[in-house]
Amino acid sequence: MKRILSLDGGGIRGIFTLQILARIEALFRDESGKSDLRLSDVFHLIAGTSTGAIIAAFLSFGHSVSEIEQLYFEFGPLMFRPERWYRRWNSKYRAYEIARLFKEHFCERDGTPAKMGSERLRTLLLIVMRNATTGAPWPVSNNPRAYYNDRERQDCNLNVPLWQLLRASTAAPTFFPPERIEYGGRRFLFVDGAVTPFNNPSLMAVLTATLPQYRLGWPTGRDLLHVVSVGTGFERTRLPDKTAEKIHLIDQLLFCVPAIIGATAVEQDLMCRIMGDCLYGETIDREIGDLNAPSLFGPGEQKFSYVRYDQTFNSEWGSAVKGNRTDMRLDKIENMSMFQVIGREYAQTHVKREHLFPRALQGILRPQPK
Repeated sequence: MKRILSLDGGGIRGIFTLQILARIEALFRDESGKSDLRLSDVFHLIAGTSTGAIIAAFLSFGHSVSEIEQLYFEFGPLMFRPERWYRRWNSKYRAYEIARLFKEHFCERDGTPAKMGSERLRTLLLIVMRNATTGAPWPVSNNPRAYYNDRERQDCNLNVPLWQLLRASTAAPTFFPPERIEYGGRRFLFVDGAVTPFNNPSLMAVLTATLPQYRLGWPTGRDLLHVVSVGTGFERTRLPDKTAEKIHLIDQLLFCVPAIIGATAVEQDLMCRIMGDCLYGETIDREIGDLNAPSLFGPGEQKFSYVRYDQTFNSEWGSAVKGNRTDMRLDKIENMSMFQVIGREYAQTHVKREHLFPRALQGILRPQPK
């Protein structure tokens, strides 16, 4: 069985994601009897967008979940250090600190910058970003067979420093400036992968693994491919409770981008539940429910088994919020501890062994590549 782990974007709410991953890691450790097991031992491909890309890269490098969580609490306040007042016309926060974090932690053993083709990556890694120069989503992986990963190409993705790809995937517009990367003598500006359809990169990860054009060619089927998708907490975006005549431009600007990002993330989740065997996921809406039974595809036609972990903060708040609406902004550093508590509560209640081992326990430990 091939296993894919997919991690959404969401800024500092990645703390919520890490609590779910800690529970998943613990269940795999119990099942395998290995107390030092890492998620890179059991997942063959780890995909991430924005903060999900950061976590994915650390996991693929062989870090434990607790190590990554410690880094988030240590460096979170630094990553969101305000830009000098006279430069805030360009961006709200400095790019230097977050770039420094990536440079320090993603390097080879000799201290040189690790590239996307680094042998230190223990899994296939997929990072989603947006090329703002060409106007196209760029899902970049270390798949050695991919068209743009040919070492003979001048614009080979494998030759780009990993820290720079992560900076690009986390360059949230207005929060951080775009990242400039040179490919084959051409310079491109990149921004956050959240402004593509793949802030939830689950379906993109499945396509990367299975579409013939990506040249991995993994087999499909409920017992052959298992996808675990983890969000950062979800809140439906609404316009202020005003009469239509009183809605102004700022209201609309604050509404549009998060509304589109949220809607496309739900749509990606919906497509995965239709194509796959959904073992667990919150209700999508009252009309279609949670799609945990075959719909368009029969059991023999479903392409993978699928689990979606994410909490909607409109109705189920968790004890840490104490009945009040919480601030879902991706840069709200003060809420890190709260999202830690909420995430732990969610993981303990919702993450189950049967979600991770849906059928015969095939391939618990990831086979080493030949």
